[in-house]
Amino acid sequence: MPSDSRHVSEHIDRSPADVYAYTSDPANLPAWAHGLGSSVENMDGRWFVQTPDGPAAVAFAPPNDLGVLDHQVTTPSGRTVHVPMRVLADGDGSEVVFTVRRMPGMTDEELERDAGLVAADLATLKRVLEAPRL
Repeated sequence: MPSDSRHVSEHIDRSPADVYAYTSDPANLPAWAHGLGSSVENMDGRWFVQTPDGPAAVAFAPPNDLGVLDHQVTTPSGRTVHVPMRVLADGDGSEVVFTVRRMPGMTDEELERDAGLVAADLATLKRVLEAPRL
């Protein structure tokens, strides 16, 4: 049975290479991905974000030239969630596409809430990357 998904996207006026380079660095997560966690730490080569339930591990796809930012989040309870994410060329800029999937037992309201949180995070990413550079 196929999953129920929402594709949330944001146009960013920066090159796909710039967007990918910034977004693929887990150290930058606290600046734009507030829905994921409040802080990030690298421990023995693994990245962890602090969530209300404790530390969650985050692992991105290996570096690539295709804009694939898929990542896995392993929650403090041990559940691993695969998160599809892409940076696509869009005119002179980029489009970041994040797929929000319905988890087992998730209500329509919870799915829409999660999609809204992702949209807010992508809007923050846009603001960060489009801010004037000194």
